[in-house]
Amino acid sequence: MPHINTVLPEQAQGVVKQGYDVFMTHFGTIPKPIQMLSVSPELFELQLKRNRYFATGSNLSFSLLAHIRYMAAHHLNYGFCMDFNRELLKRQGLTDEDITTLETDPLKSMLEERESAMLAFVVKGIKSPASVSENDITVLRAHGWTDKDMVDAMVQGVSMIDHAIMMQVFDMDTQCTTA
Repeated sequence: MPHINTVLPEQAQGVVKQGYDVFMTHFGTIPKPIQMLSVSPELFELQLKRNRYFATGSNLSFSLLAHIRYMAAHHLNYGFCMDFNRELLKRQGLTDEDITTLETDPLKSMLEERESAMLAFVVKGIKSPASVSENDITVLRAHGWTDKDMVDAMVQGVSMIDHAIMMQVFDMDTQCTTA
C-alpha cells in the first residue's frame, strides 16, 4: 500500500485528468510514476511538459528514448519502468534476445549506428559519470549529434533516478502501470 494517496484515474480532474487521458490514449495505461506525481498537480504538469518536449521538441527518436529509459532502469534495477519500457521495445519489434543483447552491449542495439552511439554514451554516463571523456563527446559530434542532443539524452536517462527513489520512498506498487 502506498504511503501517499495518489489521484485515481476515475477521480482525476484538470491537468491530472488531461495527462491521464493522454497516457491512456497513447499507451493504454498510466505509468505508476506518473500517477505518483498526481498528488502535486504542478509537478505533474511539469512532467507532462517534459514528456511533450521529448515527443515534439527533441531530436531524439521515440525508439532511442525508450532504449535510454530501459537501459537506465535496467542499470538502476528499477523494475517499475524496466517492464514498461521493455514492452515499448517489444512493440517496436525487439525480442527478449535482442533486449538481453542490449543489456550487455548498448552498441549492439537494433538502433541505427548514430543512435546506438548516443545510447552507449548515456549508459556510460549513468554507470560512471567521471569516465565520460572529451573523446566520447567528439564521437557523438562525428555522428552529427549536437550538445543539446547530448544533454537531452542524458536528462532522459538520469530522470529515471528520481522516480526510482521516489517509488521506493513512497512504497508505490511494484508494477509500473495501472490500467
